[in-house]
Amino acid sequence: MIFGQERVVRSGLITPLLDSIVKARNGTGAPTALDSAALRVALPGIVAKTFGDATSGPRLGPTQCHDITVYPAVGLAGGACEGYGFLLDIRDPAHPVRVAAVSDSNFSYWHSATFNNDGTKVLFSDEWGGGGQPKCRITDRREWGADAIFTLVNANGTPVMAHDGVAVDPASERMQFQNYYKLPAPQTPQENCVAHNGSLIPIPGRDVMVQAWYQGGISVFDWTDPRNPREIAFFDRGPVDSTRMAMGGSWSAYWYNGNIVSSEIARGLDIFELVPSAYISQNEIDAAKSVHFDYFNTQGQPKIVWPTSFALARAYADQLERSNGLSAGRLSAVRQALASAQSAPGAQRRNALTQLAAQLDVDARASSDPVKVQTLARAVRDLAAASS
Repeated sequence: MIFGQERVVRSGLITPLLDSIVKARNGTGAPTALDSAALRVALPGIVAKTFGDATSGPRLGPTQCHDITVYPAVGLAGGACEGYGFLLDIRDPAHPVRVAAVSDSNFSYWHSATFNNDGTKVLFSDEWGGGGQPKCRITDRREWGADAIFTLVNANGTPVMAHDGVAVDPASERMQFQNYYKLPAPQTPQENCVAHNGSLIPIPGRDVMVQAWYQGGISVFDWTDPRNPREIAFFDRGPVDSTRMAMGGSWSAYWYNGNIVSSEIARGLDIFELVPSAYISQNEIDAAKSVHFDYFNTQGQPKIVWPTSFALARAYADQLERSNGLSAGRLSAVRQALASAQSAPGAQRRNALTQLAAQLDVDARASSDPVKVQTLARAVRDLAAASS
């Protein structure tokens, strides 16, 4: 019994426990019926030490965390601690400090955490059903087995600005719930499906993540607007066996140097490449591919830094088209100016880009998306500087 519910313990846990009992009696070979009986007697104590004894009074909080994601560049860590989501100040890594915690009655098992790149948001996943059950059926609530998105706010409730290493105090930050995300396509009762492992995709100017959903496949979603996350790409093989429930699906899906790598439990390793669509442009994909890591561990989250490139500037222009931040005519002129500058020799390229950046500064004043226009202007100035 775990938290008042009868659970069948999987063989992956039982086998090593039986082996330990055999070794404890200095035995050899396969476990005996007496070993099995001894384990049955011991199991309640093992459960009590692992999860706490619910019959002895109120629990004092979680006894362990499933995953902790550390983000050294912003001095924060996110702990998915079974019943809670924690925010930790890790500026002194030898002495981490818990600064905030959140709970959610819709969450069953807080599994993992992911920060956005500028450290102003954190996403927690809920592995409802432990990954072995169909939890994405049309009858399952959208808030269950999903991701919960939080913005980071200061103690007075104002949003945290982008962490730039200058004026941010992680110890003062709190988490404010915004919305849930769950892959939008209902899955069959024959498919184990729930939110699982994922990572950021380095599309500049946006918060985009790829995530594994077991037999739900993989989902790429945009959570730049934390109140309105939406899927922008997906891959789904369908059930391992359409006639019965069978274990399988994508256990993890991570972006690494231009590709998405997915470990499929029953069917091997899948390698994916993004293709352009109405939601992702080729320039955004090219800019994402310009980011290179020699080593990547999603739980030791690295800061994404985009190298100066024409693809980066064009990606911001594409985003301005999507947001209607500049008129069609003005965007056409910007793109033409970028193309002309790219083909020009050094001094001419620098002068053309410097002039374009100055024009974009003027555009920002009348734009409905001035921040993105200013971001484009900075990218153009970086190109000019690189042309010196």
